[in-house]
Formats: sequence, structure tokens, C-alpha cells
Amino acid sequence: MIDFRYHLVSLIAVFLAVALGIVIGTTALNGGLLDNLQTQVSGLQEDKRSLEDTNQGLQAQLDSTGGFAEEVGPALVAGTLTGRSVLLLVGNEDVDTDAVDEVTSLLGDAGATVTGTLRLNPAYSDPETSSSLQGYLTTPGALPPGVTLPEGSADTGELVASLLAQVLMIPPAAEGQPQETPATTATAQVLGGLSTLGVLTQDSSSVAPADYAVVLTSGSLTGEDAVDRNTTLVQLVVALDEQGSGAVVSGDAGAAADGGLVGTIRADTEASTRVSTVDNANAPEGRISTVLALSAEGEGTSGKYGTGDDAQPVPPVPAAAASGAGN
Repeated sequence: MIDFRYHLVSLIAVFLAVALGIVIGTTALNGGLLDNLQTQVSGLQEDKRSLEDTNQGLQAQLDSTGGFAEEVGPALVAGTLTGRSVLLLVGNEDVDTDAVDEVTSLLGDAGATVTGTLRLNPAYSDPETSSSLQGYLTTPGALPPGVTLPEGSADTGELVASLLAQVLMIPPAAEGQPQETPATTATAQVLGGLSTLGVLTQDSSSVAPADYAVVLTSGSLTGEDAVDRNTTLVQLVVALDEQGSGAVVSGDAGAAADGGLVGTIRADTEASTRVSTVDNANAPEGRISTVLALSAEGEGTSGKYGTGDDAQPVPPVPAAAASGAGN
């Protein structure tokens, strides 16, 4: 008769055998998996190092190109805007302060006078602000003498755009006629009223009417009201362009995307034939294009400049400027 001790020993032997088999099998399997994983990790590390080397090389080339553009920029734009005046408008809070300063400096190199810098606050294009702006426009005495708004229009964006264009831009003089500059008192009156409503801010100590306007922007708008907001901004840019000698909207790749001001203008056939756009203003060559685009606007030519689809790398360089840069 087999006793209990025999059964116990037999069961223990069976469990030990199973456990030993599992350990041996798992060890062999893990060894193969481990070798495979180590090979993949080594390959990924090599790919990472290769990509880092490529990235460093491309960044070095980009820095070199940017450095070259910064060096030749002043000479390239020199004399292209001699005796002309330019107003700067900062389109949103994402625009870098350094970009504003660099464009201002380059305009000075071109011989232009910057008459001031205005910042458009989010409230400017906010549909919720429409009622307060309408109230301002219809208040007796709010509009300076001589300013007339478009008849039959109830669109707030169009009305405010017309008002700003009339007090901020100097109309080109007709042949043989003197140029008529809006009174600085009218400019101050309108800017004061709109500043009180919080739709814009005066960044410079003073603002005077100018021949040209540069609108600096960055990124794109999102949300249900993005289309309406961009429509309001486009109305302003087009009004400034029509009233003065030309306008340029200069931004980055984000601004050229859907929902960005540059992209919105380029998608609008009518607006894009009137207003020049630049999509790489965050780079030195884009800021150079901004200044040269103003000069081209003065000759009646509008274009798309930068790195985007259907964009020219840079505007045409005036012959006089090209000759001066080569000397």
C-alpha cells in the first residue's frame, strides 16, 4: 500500500519539474528578446545621433543665412523709402517686441520716418465690442470735422476701419496737387476715444499720420468667432491701404496658416491683390522683405513674400538700392 509520504514526494517532484521547465524556457526566451531589444535600442540611438548631427548642420546654415541677411539688410534697403513715413500696427499680443524694434530700425535704414506704433487689443475684433463701438461712432462730436463714414453701411468693422484710415493715413497727392495730411488733432481725438473703449493702445509717445502702414502679426485665431475677427482685421488693413500709399501685413508661419491674418488675406482674392503679405517676419530676410514690399507698394505692386506656397522669396529690389548694396 502506497503511503501518504510517497504521494507528497511525488507531487513536490512534479511541481519542481514544472517550475524548473518554466525557468529554463523563460530564460532562453528572454535571452533572445533581450538581444533583439538591445539591437533595436542601439539602432535608435544611432539614428538619434545622426538626426542631431543633421539638425546642428541645418541650424548652422540657418544661423549663417540669418547673420548674412542681418549684415546686408541695411545696405539692401538703403534709400528705398527716403522721405516717406510709416505707421506700425501690432496686430496681437503674440508679436515679439524685438521684431517691432528690428523692423523699426530697418525702416530707418531705408530712410523712412516711423510716425508711431499702435497696438490692436483683442477687443478691437471681438464681436462683443460691436455695440460699444457703434455707440461711440454715433455719439455727437465723437468724429473729427471732415471725417465721413461710408453711407449705408451698418458693419461696425468697416466703419471703424474707415475712421482709422482717414486719421492715420496720408492720401497720395494727385499729380500737380499738394499732399493733404490729416490734422494731428483729429488723429489724437480718434485714438483717445478708441483707447478709452480698450480696443487699441498707443505704444509710442506720439502717433501721426503716415504714407504707409505695416501690420505685424503672429500666430492664428481659433474659436467660433475666428472668422469674424479676421474679417474685421482685413477690413482695417484694406482701408489703410486704400487711403494711403500702401500697406504690408507681416507675420510668421503661424500667421500664414488657416486662421492667421496673413493666410486670411492670401485666401481673399480681392484683398491679396491690394495688400502685400510676408510670412517669415520672424527671420531677418522676412523683415527685409517687409521694407522692400512697402517700396513696391509705392510703385503699385502688391505681392506674397516668404516661404509659403505661391510666395516669392523676396520682393523686387529697386535698381538704385541694388546698385548701392553692390558698391
